[in-house]
Amino acid sequence: MASGALTTLGVGRYQGKTTGEMALFRQQQRYVQRGDVVLADCYYSSYWTLAGLHGQGIDYVGRQHHRRKTDFRRGQRLGREDHVVEWPKPGKPAWMDEPTYAELPEQLAVRELRVQVRRRGFRTQVFVVVTTLCDAVCYSAQDLADLYRQRWHCELDLRSIKVALGMDVLRCQTPEMVRKELWMYVLAYNLIRAVMVRTALQEGLCPRQLSFKGALQAVNGFTPALVLAEGAVVDALLDALWVSVAAYRVGQRPNRVEPRAVKRRPKAQKLLQVPRPKARKRLERGRAA
Repeated sequence: MASGALTTLGVGRYQGKTTGEMALFRQQQRYVQRGDVVLADCYYSSYWTLAGLHGQGIDYVGRQHHRRKTDFRRGQRLGREDHVVEWPKPGKPAWMDEPTYAELPEQLAVRELRVQVRRRGFRTQVFVVVTTLCDAVCYSAQDLADLYRQRWHCELDLRSIKVALGMDVLRCQTPEMVRKELWMYVLAYNLIRAVMVRTALQEGLCPRQLSFKGALQAVNGFTPALVLAEGAVVDALLDALWVSVAAYRVGQRPNRVEPRAVKRRPKAQKLLQVPRPKARKRLERGRAA
């Protein structure tokens, strides 16, 4: 969504079967509606994903999987390094039942187009986009390349919820409490996003123009006063909150390039390999933790 809100969450066990990203994604497909477009990275660009979504009336745009070879000499040519090819149905995987396998088409029309990244400093310079949007008149190659670039907002939103809100480390001990903790973070994240959308509508801005961290700081600052306020004071505080959130704008940083490295490194301490109470007992007995 343009606002960056998180509408659903896939939660699985720590290890075992049906715990990977693809299994969780298949569980979430029921929340995607007909006419939507799924925007994903190369991990999901398989026949099974595209065919399953296509059967629900859902289109797909993603990056070509690194193990699938692209030959632009084949298929129906739409433009330079842009064509439509037929992906054949592979053999039935172990996780799929026979009725579901039989319903999938024997051939799936998929559009493949090569994108050249001409900006210096970008990690990837050339990649192939695959999509079920095969109409080159309605969906130009540049439009699809620009759409795939928007997928990076997913990474930025994950950074907001994991780093800005602190969900990178979960502290609960039981599966039930871990699920509650996850949903509490999601609730807090969506509340901040709702404040940003409300502010953007009032100021005539796009929600992406506002800083998530700035909005979080503003909400935290106004919360104590809002809890105690009543009547007209609440309205006055909310008006002040909208103004404060609007002041935290994301800078104009087109084609921003940053190294994938940290400037400050953590202390070189040993990793704690046993439960903390057990490590304390070892120290009390004069042994190394």
